[in-house]
Amino acid sequence: MVVIRPSRALRAVLSGAVALALGMVSAPPAGAQPGQAADGPTAVARARVAADVLMSSYEPVKAWFPSSWWNSAVALQTIGDYMQRTGDRRFLPQLDNTFEKDKGVFPAGYLSGDPLLGNFTSRAIDDSEWWGLTWIQAYDLTKNRKYLDMAVTIAEYVEGYWDPSSCGGGVWWDGERTYKNAVTNGLWIRLTAELHNRLPGDSRWLGRAQEGWNWLTGSGMINSNGLVNDGLNGSCENNGGTVWSYNQGLAIGAGLELWRATRNPALLTTVRRLADAAIGSGGLVTDGVLTEYCDAPDRQCDDNGKQFKGIFQRYWMDLADTTHDARYAAFVQQQATSVWDRDRDAAGRLGERWSGLTNADHPNAFDWRTQASALSALIAAVPKQTPNQSLSATLSPAQPVVMPASGPTHVKLKVDLQATAPAGAPVKVDVKAAAPAGWTVTPVRSTTTLHPRGNAVPAKSSVDLDVTIPGGAADGHYAVTATAMSGSKLAFSAQADILVAHNVDFDTGTAAETPWLWDADGSQSNGVQNRFADGNSYFVYRFPFPADATAAHATLTIDNEYVVQVSGDGQNWTTVLTETRQIHGGENKADQTIDLTPYLGPDKAAYIRVSDSFPTDGWGGRVYHLSASYS
Repeated sequence: MVVIRPSRALRAVLSGAVALALGMVSAPPAGAQPGQAADGPTAVARARVAADVLMSSYEPVKAWFPSSWWNSAVALQTIGDYMQRTGDRRFLPQLDNTFEKDKGVFPAGYLSGDPLLGNFTSRAIDDSEWWGLTWIQAYDLTKNRKYLDMAVTIAEYVEGYWDPSSCGGGVWWDGERTYKNAVTNGLWIRLTAELHNRLPGDSRWLGRAQEGWNWLTGSGMINSNGLVNDGLNGSCENNGGTVWSYNQGLAIGAGLELWRATRNPALLTTVRRLADAAIGSGGLVTDGVLTEYCDAPDRQCDDNGKQFKGIFQRYWMDLADTTHDARYAAFVQQQATSVWDRDRDAAGRLGERWSGLTNADHPNAFDWRTQASALSALIAAVPKQTPNQSLSATLSPAQPVVMPASGPTHVKLKVDLQATAPAGAPVKVDVKAAAPAGWTVTPVRSTTTLHPRGNAVPAKSSVDLDVTIPGGAADGHYAVTATAMSGSKLAFSAQADILVAHNVDFDTGTAAETPWLWDADGSQSNGVQNRFADGNSYFVYRFPFPADATAAHATLTIDNEYVVQVSGDGQNWTTVLTETRQIHGGENKADQTIDLTPYLGPDKAAYIRVSDSFPTDGWGGRVYHLSASYS
């Protein structure tokens, strides 16, 4: 019950390696080597960088992460975890925006493939439960009772799908009552136990949580190896379905929350068995890294599976906090280190495979779902006792393209700094910039002072850089690095990956597309040769032709219901192609060539924007391949 939205930038992480030489993955903070766990302040800074990237995909009008309903609930809950763990409270308005705008009744296709029945409920019972947990999280952050009341309303709706007449109990996965599975019942236990732990004098929800736990652990879904299969078959037996990480994590999280309610030691015994099975031989770990079944090099996770590992890691964080077991804490650090060192691009985007594994046929996917999932790994590495200081740095644009002329070319970059510290404790930051041999960056060193007032809203400052690229620079990726330091304890490095290119020729949905994708604005990419924008979404490519270019053309392989516009400044648009027929099956697929010469801007850049010619029917323009040339 999903769909997708990537944002700007992909990655070029090589299988099992940090692609620092290509400039596609940022350098580690000073004092931390690849493979090392980050200290507390650095862990906070890493999580902040990744959270900012995730929230850049939040769409405030519909108040969600396009285009997926349950995934949006989990992404917002992940942001809630981030705010709880770090003290950062900047995203509370977005939580409330979603609550107020999306609590009503909506037709199928507006926010979910299913009609929404109001109060975040639908025929998808598990989707409803995800929203219940999200609003409990919002209540924990704000103590606003409206959020907790909504969670109760959702639980009361779900309660109607508990059915002891089938398999002796359990909550149905769907309104049609066709399937009983692990995710719906793990969610049910966690939801009801969380309600009990927040409602003084409650017995109703505690009884439901205990009843649910007894049923789940006795249902047969937990196999003899301590791993949770997907659900039950028609004979109420374990169906042998895939052991997904989120089912394992939810069973762990359900037991932990019920233990907090009862302090029954038998619960922790079961939880430990589930946890040890997950990280043991035959479990969910490959070479020390949490790995989904669909993370294999010959597979690709769908939009649901992209978010499963983050759910597991959310509840693993709870496990490490609760048990203080050094093995569980070490696993937390191992996942965060792998994500940061091997599964991150220069723009701070985090991928599906936490090992960084990628290949041409099944590339490592990057979108807001993978961002939310891997963010949970970074959040878990933040100490429970939040450090009172942190410093982060990013470079923007993170992945600029240069199509060089015969002489030197200049690129403007900005070092964006954020810091937290107690009020009255200014943070003086020294920034050192570095560029490839033969290039120059100005200034090489600079100093700025930030004035934080705690953790709730990090203080910000920036430093402008001018990078000079010599004429004749060979095509390829080049890294410009900015290292920010404050005293002996705070350090953070950021990197821009500058692509020097004389040609434009790429398939959409690949790493080669990323540097040219100026604005993804809600567009989606379901793999190689498949970027599309439907409804009010669009996507924009920018081609910075050389200063001495006098003419330019572009060719798009495109189909379905498209509008193609061009611009010289990215703001004023001229429509050059429109499909006037309602076409959904790609039968109009063709190469379309556009003369960009009249639209070359004063800096010789040209922009191409693709959108939907019939925004109400959900079949927008789809681009497979794009090339451009100039003279």
